[in-house]
Amino acid sequence: MLFRNITGSIKDALISKDKIVILYGARQVGKTTLAKAIAESLNLKTRWVNADQIIYRDVLSSRDVNKIKLLTDGYELLVIDEAQQIPDIGINLKIIYDELSQLKVLVTGSSSFDLSKKVTEPLTGRKIIFKLFPFSFSEIMHQSSAFDATQKIDELMVYGSYPEVFTQKNMQDKKEILQEIANSYLFKDILVQNNQVNISTLFNLLKLLAFQIGSEVSVNELSKNLFISREKVEKYLEILEKAFIIFKLTGFSRNLRKEISKQNKYFFYDNGIRNIVINNLNPLNLRNDVGQLWENFAIAERIKRNEYNRSFASLYFWRTFTGAELDLVEESDGKITGFEIKFNKEKVNPPKTWTETYPEATFSMITKNDFINFVR
Repeated sequence: MLFRNITGSIKDALISKDKIVILYGARQVGKTTLAKAIAESLNLKTRWVNADQIIYRDVLSSRDVNKIKLLTDGYELLVIDEAQQIPDIGINLKIIYDELSQLKVLVTGSSSFDLSKKVTEPLTGRKIIFKLFPFSFSEIMHQSSAFDATQKIDELMVYGSYPEVFTQKNMQDKKEILQEIANSYLFKDILVQNNQVNISTLFNLLKLLAFQIGSEVSVNELSKNLFISREKVEKYLEILEKAFIIFKLTGFSRNLRKEISKQNKYFFYDNGIRNIVINNLNPLNLRNDVGQLWENFAIAERIKRNEYNRSFASLYFWRTFTGAELDLVEESDGKITGFEIKFNKEKVNPPKTWTETYPEATFSMITKNDFINFVR
């Protein structure tokens, strides 16, 4: 298994914390592989449960402590893979936590929308959550070197970093795997858990978002283009976020008269998914959206970095009605940092309005040449 940043944190949580460990992430990002590697390294007798198998679903949805004890008797670690498939998994995990306190539990789920609804209330105070993404740039550096990783940036901006895609050498193989992920896996949980979703409309929504990377998105405009209600657009956006396909940035504002904060910007967790959605895997020298790709890539990598470092910063964009703007604003522990994200551009000064409004804030320019410290 290739190195994953959160391996040590999950192992420490299982060993030293009295909590059920939940690992969220999209399909095909490597949750099962990571869970197996962790289970093997802990050297604990492990009961592995594939939630796609009915025999396990029946027991783990039964609310019957005796059935659960029979399933886990003699085991030290219980791993439940793709737990969103199990009805009432939250209350059954609570039973395990309360009645089988010596049993360590690791749960994976590819849809935070469904699994979080099932576990949030029953497991209040009883869980610790981790998220797994496609390979982060820091993981790629660890697998090779900082120099070698930077040589892959152009490729990562086009094909992304889903593990199976990243490990392929041939570009045609990368394309075919991306198509398979988009066609077979991307919407799998959405279809299972939301049978009223129109997949064609959902895909068209993703296309519209893909062309608006870095721009504020009007829900009303999406509604008109897709011929569906504003409420349905908002529901679909939430579903796509909970499936770890897209994420949003809201506008940063402490002065409502000057700053725009009502509309959001949407980005993709993986550039490859964004590009396969619009059917454009051309190299950078044949594209007119390099700036968008770089902004998406850099912000997604910052999210991975913060999540893996357990740095729970809040991320925004910033723009005023007069046109001053910053691509990214990060607020953490009372400190505010503004970032301008440009692929190949000389250093620039922050907008005057920014420095006047937030004199205590810091500012950084993020380019391809000084990207590494941004994601360490």
